[in-house]
Amino acid sequence: MSDLTEIWLVAAGSGVTVGLLGLLAGWCLRHRSLRWQLAIVGVVTTLTILLGVQAISRRMLISDHDRSVALIVTTAAALVSLVVALVLSAALARWSRSLREDVRRVGDGDSVKGGRRWPAEFQGLSDELALAHERLAAAREREQRLEESRRELVSWVSHDLRTPLAGIRVMAEALEDSIASDPARYHRQIRGEVDRMVQMVDDLFELSRIHSGQLVVQPQPIVVGDLVSEALAAAEPVARARQVSLGGEVPHGLQVAADPAGLSRVLANLIVNGIRHTPSDGTVHVAARPVDGGVELAVTDGCGGIADADRERVFEVGYRGTAARTPDSPLQDVHTARAGLGLAIVKGIVEAHHGEVEVANTGAGGRAAGCRFVVRLPVAPPA
Repeated sequence: MSDLTEIWLVAAGSGVTVGLLGLLAGWCLRHRSLRWQLAIVGVVTTLTILLGVQAISRRMLISDHDRSVALIVTTAAALVSLVVALVLSAALARWSRSLREDVRRVGDGDSVKGGRRWPAEFQGLSDELALAHERLAAAREREQRLEESRRELVSWVSHDLRTPLAGIRVMAEALEDSIASDPARYHRQIRGEVDRMVQMVDDLFELSRIHSGQLVVQPQPIVVGDLVSEALAAAEPVARARQVSLGGEVPHGLQVAADPAGLSRVLANLIVNGIRHTPSDGTVHVAARPVDGGVELAVTDGCGGIADADRERVFEVGYRGTAARTPDSPLQDVHTARAGLGLAIVKGIVEAHHGEVEVANTGAGGRAAGCRFVVRLPVAPPA
């Protein structure tokens, strides 16, 4: 056997022996802190060097003095490496505890900021935690807004249903006791209140389909001019009763791929909303034009403008821009008396078409004359 082969065998035997002992120690300490695992790595490395050098030096023809020198040098190197391993393991354990605290803060909703005081792997985890905190904060805020919206909707709808029901009960009792001065008028009022509640229930059902993701659109080519003409014709009696003028302007042959029933409801809700807020002798105008990648529908009314704070909330469920929930008059038309659900339905249907809707004030000289609701729909049907 050559000298090199003997050296390789002795070194390998020493390393395997110490390595197996290190693995056994690591297994026994597997539930302890990470610093123990790193300390074991340092100890295994140190003992492997010491044991290998001593075993080989005893087989070499060197003096005891030279052997002692080799032992001192290797021992010093082993001690330094062990100290470095212990320091790094302590730092790694400290970084791990700091990262664990960040995870706990994310769970508690506290803010977490990424820093550069850690190694690259821990830094990546810290940055991901900071992003997770931002996403969770946005989700909590969105959930809080939805919860507030649900509570307001329940309160508002309860009031909107309680008021006509109370009126119907009073009128029914008057008719039953034969004390109604004008029974025909009472019958018309009851019918109007019932129709208004039916419309409200239909809006709630449509809104529930939108929020639950069950609203399925079936796009097909639609001539925008025909759709606008039908919507204006349907709203004409309501506009005439409120002395509001209706108008429209659509390029000939303009088409869009959309669900006919859904888009008709969008236009109807926007037109009726404009009629309801436009004073007598005012005008509600519908226009359409092609834009890049789609079609733009705009409904302009003469409502006098919307305050900035209210303009941000007009598409919220149940929002009507006023704290008063009672209709303007007991005989208010069923098509204009709403529970603040029309614009929320508009937004839901438009978003189901992969489109967008927005509102802006119109007017000149810094004074708003009305509002302009703009719906943008893609030409191609949604995937």
